[in-house]
Amino acid sequence: MDNRSIRDRIEDMREWISEHAKIVMPVILLVCVAVTVFVAVSANRKAAEEVEAQMADIPGQKVEPIQEQAAETVPQLELEENAYPEVNALISRYYEAVAQGDVDTVVSINEFMEEKEKLRIREMGKYIDSYPELTVYTKKGPVEDSYIAYVYSKMKFTEYERLVPGMQAFYVCTDENGECYINEGVVNSIELQYITDVSLQDDVVDLNNRITVEYNDMLASDEELRAYLTDLSERVDVSVGEALAKAEDEAAKQQEEAAQAAAAEEAGNETAQAPEETQTEAPVSVATTVKATSVVNVRSSDSETADKVGKAQVGDEFPLLEERGNGWSKITFEGKDAFIKSEYLEKLEKATGELASNNGGGAAAQTETPKPAETQTQATNASTGTGDTVTVKTSVNVRKSASEDGEKLGLAYEGDKLELVMKQADGWTRVKYNGQTAFVKSDFVE
Repeated sequence: MDNRSIRDRIEDMREWISEHAKIVMPVILLVCVAVTVFVAVSANRKAAEEVEAQMADIPGQKVEPIQEQAAETVPQLELEENAYPEVNALISRYYEAVAQGDVDTVVSINEFMEEKEKLRIREMGKYIDSYPELTVYTKKGPVEDSYIAYVYSKMKFTEYERLVPGMQAFYVCTDENGECYINEGVVNSIELQYITDVSLQDDVVDLNNRITVEYNDMLASDEELRAYLTDLSERVDVSVGEALAKAEDEAAKQQEEAAQAAAAEEAGNETAQAPEETQTEAPVSVATTVKATSVVNVRSSDSETADKVGKAQVGDEFPLLEERGNGWSKITFEGKDAFIKSEYLEKLEKATGELASNNGGGAAAQTETPKPAETQTQATNASTGTGDTVTVKTSVNVRKSASEDGEKLGLAYEGDKLELVMKQADGWTRVKYNGQTAFVKSDFVE
């Protein structure tokens, strides 16, 4: 079934009526006027076919020709004015909540409302003072105790003195407790066709045209109102767009935090399930420092999509804060917490234990565990120098870090010789420059 809301169909019907009545409604009507109900015949036919197919699946259910029912002519119904107190009370409560930007009350009356519409109501509540005049015109609806309500309103803005006319249509139903509510979602094709036919009857079209003419005449004679409504529409659109963007950002952040929490929980479970036999009385090996075995990005969180906060060079050492089960290590980088993929780090382990000294003392000694041979071969294709130099082929900037955005320390000229520390696989060469470690682009030295 076509799942657009009744409010969307209202706008379709407004355009149809306006086109055939040769009355052009300004775009600004989206702020204060939504008129009558329209459902495309093709959409109704498709929806009716789906309902019929669903009914056919129920054993023993008699399926009547829905298309023939929908095509029946609806009798001319009387357009009544303020005829039902319970409907008037519902409409009054709805408009009062809209004027106050009270989304909770609006949703309690009409639960079929998208998030964007809720944001728009909340934002418009800042500019609407009240609806001092409401006239409710009704026709009997397609089911028992239901009504098609056409509401003629006069809106008072907080920043404008004159009352602005408008018209909006609602499908009002009654629940099992006898309470009226606005129904914009639970309707079948027969109900939609009924609403369409009723809304095209002459008295409804005449009512729509009369209010449209009143509104258009007011706009034509009041330049200040035209300017105000245009500006108001733009302000509301911007605010709603920003609120939607913020909500999307918060949702993405919550998803990322949930994923990180799940990964941390999984890592904790793996640690808790470790076999007891791995625990021995030998001195515990504690990794307090790690060293980069390749040029690698440093990020703000344990994700390849997280913000990049810097770049680690081959041999750079960092305090290790945590090694996570998702393949990332938490380190201290430039005084702040950061993350690097664990596969690009080598642990510098220190085993602590009680050893007797030659003079009988009991001082604790520390020995550094040799680095595994395989980790030595991971350190890229770079070559290290021992007193070697490189010659500058053409003038080149000398920088503090291996990045074109790195701080410039000076300029090396053609023929200058620089003490070589290491040629890196990322296209940079680490050198000694004025007594400190620096970097130049490998293409400019030999």
